[in-house]
Amino acid sequence: MKIQERKFYPWLVILLLVVVSMLNYLDRQMLSTLRPAMQVDIKELESYTNFGRLMAIFLWIYAILSPVSGMIADRLNRKWLIVGSLFVWSAVTAGMGFVTNYNVLLVLRGLMGISEAFYIPAALSLAADYHQGSTRSTAIGILTSGIYLGQIFGGFGANVASMLSWQHTFIIFGAVGVLYSFVLVALLREKKAYVNQPAEKMTLGMEMKQSVKGLAVLFGNIAFWVMLYYFAALNLPGWTTKNWLPTLLSDSMNMPMEQAGPIAITSLALSSFVGVFLGGWLSDKWSSKNIRGRVFTSSTGLFMIIPALILMCFGKGLAVTIISAVVFGIGFGMYDTNNMPILCQFVPARYRATGYGIMNLVGIAAGALITTELGKAMDMGYKDIIFYLMIATVALAVVFQLLVLKPKTLDMTEEQMNR
Repeated sequence: MKIQERKFYPWLVILLLVVVSMLNYLDRQMLSTLRPAMQVDIKELESYTNFGRLMAIFLWIYAILSPVSGMIADRLNRKWLIVGSLFVWSAVTAGMGFVTNYNVLLVLRGLMGISEAFYIPAALSLAADYHQGSTRSTAIGILTSGIYLGQIFGGFGANVASMLSWQHTFIIFGAVGVLYSFVLVALLREKKAYVNQPAEKMTLGMEMKQSVKGLAVLFGNIAFWVMLYYFAALNLPGWTTKNWLPTLLSDSMNMPMEQAGPIAITSLALSSFVGVFLGGWLSDKWSSKNIRGRVFTSSTGLFMIIPALILMCFGKGLAVTIISAVVFGIGFGMYDTNNMPILCQFVPARYRATGYGIMNLVGIAAGALITTELGKAMDMGYKDIIFYLMIATVALAVVFQLLVLKPKTLDMTEEQMNR
């Protein structure tokens, strides 16, 4: 019996992808805590604006390529997309340890954006195809938990750099990812919930027609537009906390980054870790009794973001910062683990990677905008205005989600869509 035919294999896939998700976020998150160490050798990083630009170039490239990666994942073997993505971004991470020039660092950060863009749509759609029943939200919650583990470990980047160096920190974690890509080659298998026409029978024109049809299916669905909005709305504070919370805490409390980084990132990521498991379990239970259970679970998480942002904006002191990060993390995790399951309720399997890729485009573009703008706001003194706008945007997302998202099935098929 082939390994992919064994009963345990769908869960093995999730466990394999948890590690990839962890490395995905660890490699991108480390930079947020390594800035103080790096600016000794790269003087341009002393500027908040330059640091924001460095963080944002990854996000812009990642965002632009996400729809393309989703279309490719819907057509090709997702195993090799995941393996190739991991290998390249890990090699780039290791390469960053040899750089002392800001412009070269920008180029490598851009290359990381290219390679990482091909992972999430492929991984989430593969997980959804292996878990088509009542385990879907739980399985994707476990996969998503790797993201927050990566944030936690990435938050200790400054500590590792203080013991070794920032150069060795990049090199070591990059090498781990390169080696793990060979584990995936041996163990990961593809599984499509639909059948593609054989590649040798598909002309370029037919491929283009299929892609255009997928876009028409997605953009002709009002529910998908709502998902695009709330995905963008939540990525504004999401990337604010990921990229800037260590710096905000360090500056406001006059705290060394070796302390601020772990406190900020760990409190946020650990609570998000709890949130994805809570959100996955609650969503699967709720949706077994109410078809809108996944939507209600997600909207509960969205609502929790609002008081968390208010505390971040107006609160003072370390305890308030930690409380706001915990509330934010639990809410964000509950929302995050249900994005693909909710997409599955409105979009057939053939178009889900494309759909998530487009969601990534708008979400990460929003993250890139807020990362760049918050850097300028901190230099120029209008940070609070940014937080007011984020609070209003998230509140509107809760309203749209509850009013519009009314699914008729837990797993949309092409036959149901065409009725």
